[in-house]
Amino acid sequence: MNRFVVISGCSGGGKSTLLAELAQRGHAVVEEPGRRIVKKELESGGQALPWVDGAAFARRAIAMALADQTAAEALPSWVFFDRGLVDAAAALQHMTGEPALERLARPHPYHRRVFLTPPWPEIYGTDPERRHGLDAAMAEYERLLEAYPALGYEVVVLPKTSVAERADFVLATLVA
Repeated sequence: MNRFVVISGCSGGGKSTLLAELAQRGHAVVEEPGRRIVKKELESGGQALPWVDGAAFARRAIAMALADQTAAEALPSWVFFDRGLVDAAAALQHMTGEPALERLARPHPYHRRVFLTPPWPEIYGTDPERRHGLDAAMAEYERLLEAYPALGYEVVVLPKTSVAERADFVLATLVA
């Protein structure tokens, strides 16, 4: 059984909040590659930003997601990823047409169940690291709804409930 679990889905849908709850409960979590890249690029004046050079950003996210998987192999029990390799490969494929999903994502699998946060306009917000609007977030969500099943994953859409209830749902679904 693969212990690497992806929490993905619509930007602003509560992924990071859910991962913080899972971490508080003692589970290992891996922060979203995209947010780490954007923060570093903004601090250094770099260009690998989704709104400047989307392909460079996606390639860097792919490299970081691969490194995250390697580093997580030493961790015990469940490891929850805030997005991951499939998200980055889907973005690169969307922007460039490169067959990144098949080439990159298949040989580096996660747990067969992937959890997606649906669009949730009531909690959506932008910040310095998330500058795109809800329409772009929803388009990305639709691409992910196609990408994960195309690679053989079972997609579980998270309910719009409290953070504690979402964490309970994820943990119960993994052992079901």
